[in-house]
Amino acid sequence: MKSREYYLELLNQHIKNPKMIAHSLASEAVMRSLAQRFGEDQEKWGIAGLLHDIDVEHTEGDSLRHGPAALDLLKGEDLPAELLDAIAMHNEKASGIKRSTRFQHALASGETITGFIFAIALVYPDKKISSVKTKSVVKRMKERIFAASVKRENILECEAIGIPLEEFASLSLEALSPIEAELGF
Repeated sequence: MKSREYYLELLNQHIKNPKMIAHSLASEAVMRSLAQRFGEDQEKWGIAGLLHDIDVEHTEGDSLRHGPAALDLLKGEDLPAELLDAIAMHNEKASGIKRSTRFQHALASGETITGFIFAIALVYPDKKISSVKTKSVVKRMKERIFAASVKRENILECEAIGIPLEEFASLSLEALSPIEAELGF
């Protein structure tokens, strides 16, 4: 694998929307925290979070191509097979394969909770991630009308890898709060 800076530059070559860049950086932060929690390779897990949506502008958000199309963009990038599998499978709709590994579940849940936390932060008066509390995330998960497009079942895959929702929300908030300015909050 190459350096984080290399992959960040690669991401910026393919993604122009600043909100998608922020989402990718947030996903990287959550994945690094998950890797640390599990004693996994933080660099590898972080790069998966960073690059998981590298194809979204190329596929124009087509949910039947998004995920697997990233493999074409990442061909020749010397990335581990399990990282590429996790990226391809974070969108099960396109891959047609059920996620089965901790890495795959972590990426699906980790990248999804970032958008949910962003939505919660935006309804706070100061619009800061650091103001969001764990209990607010857990409470909002039950409110189906709030951030209705967020796939809560993906977030709940945290439980499939042994992390209760409350702990996962806390871990994610702790990962995102220090970089909230970089994320635009």
